[in-house]
Amino acid sequence: MDVLGVDIGGSGVKAAPVDVTEGSLTQERIKVPTPQPSKPEAIAEAVHGLVEQFGWSGKAGITFPGVVTDGIIRTAANLDPSWIGVDACDLFGSATGMEVQVINDADAAGLAEMRFGAGAGQQGTVVMLTFGTGIGSALFFNGVLVPNTEFGHIEVRGKDAEKRASERARELHDLDWAQWAGRVDEYMRHLEALLWPELFIVGGGVSRKSDKFLPLLEGLRARVVPAKLHNDAGIVGAALIAS
Repeated sequence: MDVLGVDIGGSGVKAAPVDVTEGSLTQERIKVPTPQPSKPEAIAEAVHGLVEQFGWSGKAGITFPGVVTDGIIRTAANLDPSWIGVDACDLFGSATGMEVQVINDADAAGLAEMRFGAGAGQQGTVVMLTFGTGIGSALFFNGVLVPNTEFGHIEVRGKDAEKRASERARELHDLDWAQWAGRVDEYMRHLEALLWPELFIVGGGVSRKSDKFLPLLEGLRARVVPAKLHNDAGIVGAALIAS
């Protein structure tokens, strides 16, 4: 069965139909820039445009980069603050004419990796981290998701971790891979001290370049592996929650 997955990020909105039994995209994904300012109506229109490009009329799942409870947006660190309190299911449903489900973006990516990717079959505690505009996180115990963890906002050296160790921070501060890996390593050691996971899965677009920084991480007890679905994990996870 195919379900449309839509992944909203701080810099781009991407979508593709997904075979939810295989965890694979059935058409090439389409990506558009996140509207600026990133207000609800503007992003809803971008999602509507993607739905039209695919000629989609079936089920759809949508991710959001913030806390989502019962379809209501609670935080929007990397999007316009006017999102807070918005009923995203109602907004996107009205914009597309479809029944949709909405989930935190990192939670969606984690669900996809636990079903089809690097976390498949892994028991115990697993932490999925997505490095992009910010740092998203998903926490699992014996395969069960603990939603909306937002570990990208723990404090490291007096700042939100994502302000120091996200991919955007690497670009803004013109860090080489070794410098950035040092910041990522420090952040992940903070998380490891709190959670003691068996496995870290590193995702987001930068996971395609994992060979440049994962070997530079030091001092972590847990195994650290790149996401197998790379930056498609959010799309796949979005489709899963709507299937």
